Amino acid sequence: MPVLTIDVPALGNRCHLVHDGRVAIVVDAPRDLTAVEAAAEAAELEIVAVADTHIHNDYVSGALGLARRHGADYLLSADESVDFERVGVHDRDRLSYGSIDLEVLSTPGHTRHHQSFLARIGAEAPALLSGGSLLVDTVGRTDLVDHRLAGMLAGSQWESARRLGALSPSTVLLPTHGFGSFCSSASVDPDAADGVATIGAQLLRNPALLQDKETFVNDLLAGLGPIPSYYQHMDPLNRAGRGAVTPPPARPVTADEVSDAILGGAWVIDLRSRDDFAAGHVAGTVSVEYSHQFATYVGWLVPWGDDIVLLTDSADVLDPALRQLADIGIDRVDAHVVDADAPLTARYRRADWAAFRDAARIGSATGRPPVVIDVRQLDEWRAGHLAGALHIPIQDVEASVRRLPPGELWVHCRSGYRAGIAASLLHRAGRDVVHLDDAWDRVGDLRIETFSTAA
Repeated sequence: MPVLTIDVPALGNRCHLVHDGRVAIVVDAPRDLTAVEAAAEAAELEIVAVADTHIHNDYVSGALGLARRHGADYLLSADESVDFERVGVHDRDRLSYGSIDLEVLSTPGHTRHHQSFLARIGAEAPALLSGGSLLVDTVGRTDLVDHRLAGMLAGSQWESARRLGALSPSTVLLPTHGFGSFCSSASVDPDAADGVATIGAQLLRNPALLQDKETFVNDLLAGLGPIPSYYQHMDPLNRAGRGAVTPPPARPVTADEVSDAILGGAWVIDLRSRDDFAAGHVAGTVSVEYSHQFATYVGWLVPWGDDIVLLTDSADVLDPALRQLADIGIDRVDAHVVDADAPLTARYRRADWAAFRDAARIGSATGRPPVVIDVRQLDEWRAGHLAGALHIPIQDVEASVRRLPPGELWVHCRSGYRAGIAASLLHRAGRDVVHLDDAWDRVGDLRIETFSTAA
């Protein structure tokens, strides 16, 4: 079946355009519609319908805005309470757009009123737009609506997965989540996912289709990880139709206004590379290097509604950074482009694992081993961590500053990205830090403990 898939790496999601060569149905559109509309235009497709599989908890949906821009139907469960008009659809509804036959399947679990969409065109293998229900090798997590409903929704998720697993084995599986989104109940390799994205393949691999209900529910609930703090704000924004509102441009501010913002308690975030930040930055700022992960960590760490000022030495980075923030509902942001000759007097050290091994040998000889802060998530820590390290997940670093031991702190994660953020938070709090900017798989012969053997 003809499908155009749009990767949205900043959200860890995918948006899909199912089409017949003339008209297209867009499923789970992000707020930034640039790539979606460009793909439709390049393929000379008319967008005639836009669907959301559910009220999203991880980003602001662009579906309503896209539907209005193109005069298209906006399909959403009739059971959802929203503040705007839509085409309310029910289980087993059948809709036709061009030569596309679209069947609505009720698949609660990820949310209470989640739906999947089964698309057929003639004799082509059907395509299942499964949203946050059945994912590649896993399912969508069930604790985002309300943690008190997680167990009940986990049972519903198993039943929904079994319903989808009964479809034709040739059905192509096209989920929205599962490619880096925290909406997935387990991590999935995006590159490996494409080769097993059929119902037939999932019957051999997906725990929801292999385990009995009780085992599945227990395993799912036991494996749920942290929830980014901004997620709690996405549901009400989506019910209010926030995605149809064009976010304003960033307000340019001067260097003096940046200083005032720091003194006033605003979050001044430096988008430059983490090595540039370590070598020199404005005191009181926080490093969140611009990348696909940028908005996730800004949204997670900055209290909702706090003032944000972005700093960069390249204006070209501002637009994509602002689009990422708008995708999670952060619309009002100030920005300042740092002059090449601006005084950047605050700094701290960066090091690799080889340098740490040298420091550890010296510390062992003097009885003062270096203090290591591991800012990875609990599942990463349990899989293996440095003996004697302190585990403080990135989202808890700022709140933990006062209970950390005195002296120099060596901060690491899996790749160096999160450690760069954490090092800047600790440095802003007045701590002496070393950013261990090296990959965890290069840790070498240092003693590693796992959860089962750690004290």
